[in-house]
Parts: sequence; structure tokens; C-alpha cells
Amino acid sequence: MTKLARGISAILLIGTAWPAHALELTLPASATETEARDSTLDQEAVPTGPFADGTLPVRIVEGPVTRRAYRIPSSGMTSFQILAPIRTQLETAGYEVLLDCETDRCGGFDFRFGIDVLPAPGMYVNIRGFHFISAALPGTDSAVTLLASAASGAGYLQIVQIGSDTATVNISNVAVTPEPQPPAAQTDVPRTTAPQTPGDLVTQLQTQGRAVLHDLDFAVGATTLSSTVNPELATLAELLQARRGLRIAVVGHTDTEGGLQANINISRARAQAVRSALINTFNAPAAQIDAEGMGYLAPIASNLTPDGRDANRRVEVIVLSDDG
Repeated sequence: MTKLARGISAILLIGTAWPAHALELTLPASATETEARDSTLDQEAVPTGPFADGTLPVRIVEGPVTRRAYRIPSSGMTSFQILAPIRTQLETAGYEVLLDCETDRCGGFDFRFGIDVLPAPGMYVNIRGFHFISAALPGTDSAVTLLASAASGAGYLQIVQIGSDTATVNISNVAVTPEPQPPAAQTDVPRTTAPQTPGDLVTQLQTQGRAVLHDLDFAVGATTLSSTVNPELATLAELLQARRGLRIAVVGHTDTEGGLQANINISRARAQAVRSALINTFNAPAAQIDAEGMGYLAPIASNLTPDGRDANRRVEVIVLSDDG
């Protein structure tokens, strides 16, 4: 185990109906918590096999659930290198590994969207490069799932812990000198506090062939995005990267204020801004994305009320074809 892997000692103290079991996990010294979500009582589907034939095998575990995501600045650390020391700690603590797989061997896109993942940007998942481990403590209802993903300049780690009764997490940081690393430019994954529901977006596109993008930030009357930081765009780019046969159109819409041609121009410019963000910020394949504007010709609500006009001012994604 390297000095980098021995950096932070995270002690997870689990209060269970059995004698307390302390699970010690080590993270790099530079790791920072980016997202957390706890449930005092929940049911967690713990994957026990890869996604295959339209099914993800799972074991349902009940109890309190703690979910934590961490960002690890790095230059070249792979998802396997992030998880390998933690897997060793699990096995030393008596946990039995149920599933240990990476990207395609896990089931790729379908597996990633079939598991419990904290929202971006706290937890970023590279759809072409992630590693997953699930483990359970024999004789108890305690289980742990680990998900790691590597991005340019950073690694991301999610730890989901399910245990009986109440579970508390205590994290203590131990300073350590990291191993020398060659200088590298840092390219951060875009960050925002806006909520993300990737499952909803993907499900709508797959079942309805269209979905409205809700969290776009356009100033009044503007045709450029005030911010390209958007979890929905990140999810859409992942989908396009995973399904190279998928083609979409980004379509802008307006309310009825102003002339038709002016509104068509505005809506098209906004759609083109979203397309540019998908390509330039989130690395979506340009050949799979068209952009068009409809002005006020396709309303989804009445333009006679403020709420209706607000609903009509939107950008949506239309599935054109999916050869995959």
C-alpha cells in the first residue's frame, strides 16, 4: 500500500444489534467530502452480480443507510487504484466481497443507472471508466458498496454503508506527505448545488422520446448560458457517450411575446448554446446532436397566464434515432 493510500483514516463506527464492529477505511490525504445523504431506515438494493439480460441481481438490505462521496485530486490515479486499498480493508474486517467489477464487466451504462449514486457534481461517474465493489458482513445485515470513477485531474469515490439500528460515521484526518506526482493541469468536473435526477431524464428519453431540461440558466432576453454548470447536461453527455447510435435534437421554445421570427431566432440561439455546452464542457459527441428553435409554435401550456408563459420558455431534448 502506498503512502498516498494511507493518507486519511476514516473510522466508521456501526451501532448494531450485534457487538459494535469498527470498519477502518483509508483514503488519500487530499480527499474531501463532496456529498452526503443519510436515511435512518431504508431499503438498499446491493448489487450481487453484473447487469445482464435486462436484470441487475441485488440483495435487499434494510437498516440505516449512510452515503458519502469524496473528491480526490490526482494526476493519473485509476478507479481501481482508488478502490484496491479499501477492498483490502473490507476483507481484513471480515467482509465478504459480493461483486467486484469494472465498467463493461459490470454491465456498463445499464449498471451505472441501476445503482444508487449520489448526484453530480458531488459524485461524478465516467461512464467509460468506473469500478464497483459490494460486500457484506456474514451473520449480520451490514453491507457496503463502493463506487470509484476517474476524471481528468481528479478521482471520485462513493461509499454507501447499510447497517442495523443506528449508524454513525466519524471521520478523522491524519496528515501525511503524499508521494511525489508529476505536475499536471487540473481540469475539474463542473460543480453546482442544483439537484440532479439522472434517472428521470434518462427514463423520459427512453420511454417518451423527449425530456425538458429544467436547470438551464439564461438571463432574461439572453441567448447564452449564464453558467454551463448543469447536472442534467452532464447526464445527457454520459448517455450520448455510452450510446453512440443515439442522435438527439436540442430544441428551444419561447412564449408568444414578440414576433414569430424574433422568437425563432432566440429559441434557436439558446438551443445552439446548449449544444455547444454539451460538446465543449461535457465532451458529448458533436455528430450526435442537432440544434433547432421553434419559437412559440409548440406550446405546452397557455400563453394567457404568467405560469403558462414560463412553462413555454424551455429547452427540450428530442430523440431522433437510437441505432444502439
